[in-house]
Amino acid sequence: MGSEAHSRSMSPVKSDESALVEDALQAFDAVNGPHSGYRPAHAKGILLAGVFIPSTDAKSLTTAPHIQRPSTRVTVRFSDGSGIPAIPDNDPNASPRGMATRFLLAEHRHTDIIAHSVNGFPAHTARELVEFLRTIPQSGPDAAKPTPIERFLAAHPAALEFVQAPKPMPASFARANFYAVTAYRFTNAAGVSVYGKYRIYPGAGAEYLDPASEAKATPNFLFDELRDRLAKGPVEMKISVQLAGAGDVVNDSTIRWPEDRRQVDFGVIEIQSIVADNEAEQQHIIFDPIPRVQGIDPSDDPLLDARASIYLASGRRRRSQHQDD
Repeated sequence: MGSEAHSRSMSPVKSDESALVEDALQAFDAVNGPHSGYRPAHAKGILLAGVFIPSTDAKSLTTAPHIQRPSTRVTVRFSDGSGIPAIPDNDPNASPRGMATRFLLAEHRHTDIIAHSVNGFPAHTARELVEFLRTIPQSGPDAAKPTPIERFLAAHPAALEFVQAPKPMPASFARANFYAVTAYRFTNAAGVSVYGKYRIYPGAGAEYLDPASEAKATPNFLFDELRDRLAKGPVEMKISVQLAGAGDVVNDSTIRWPEDRRQVDFGVIEIQSIVADNEAEQQHIIFDPIPRVQGIDPSDDPLLDARASIYLASGRRRRSQHQDD
């Protein structure tokens, strides 16, 4: 297992980290084109309101406040994976889909789960991710063979596995599975700690389109379908925690744990409505991959701090651009 996790706070970004954050934003912009006021990835999304109801089993994992209460309000954002705000939902580049959930613990106090629809990640570090992203615009049809991205994938098996992983198109955001890419340390009231990764399953069961249905899908079918579904009633998404087994690596997001690892029910999200002033609220909210709550601590995965800094810088840029428009 990885070394002992440690608590983190919103400390100032160091100069070398600032350079990495800027490199990451520029790399995303080079892939998708800059789009003022939008996220550089997962730009197309919808913000929803609902409630989280914890499982009784979750108390065996953690003392986190949203597990001790009967229910907690949540904000959920479903999204397409690209940084292009108008990308068609049936475009292959719209995968992986995203599901970010904010648990509203008190005023100005929250904790988040950030997940996407592929069980894996292409890079172990943020610097490696930047290198991967930079090869994409350099590998157009006129690039010499092997292209930069082909060379990168040949040297990075985890990135190759991620690129080649099946990415089926869901029939609905509410019928897709989602996976958090990093492990966290969960500590219960007895002081017992275990490492685990969040998984989110649709209450109605997973359903994916066949190629013929994908081709006939309309550009906004996932968002239109979700609006129609919510008009008929709440949507349920079930959270579980997959526990690490002996010898499982807990500080590398590119490594998947065996499917036979035990899973503990964490609770159910009941999505009830679409948030008012949706576009403005989406530009404002900044999700955080670091829990910052008692009973759930980050592992020492090097992606965590970097992702938090990139999300924060991206959010501040987005808010500034949105105000200027």
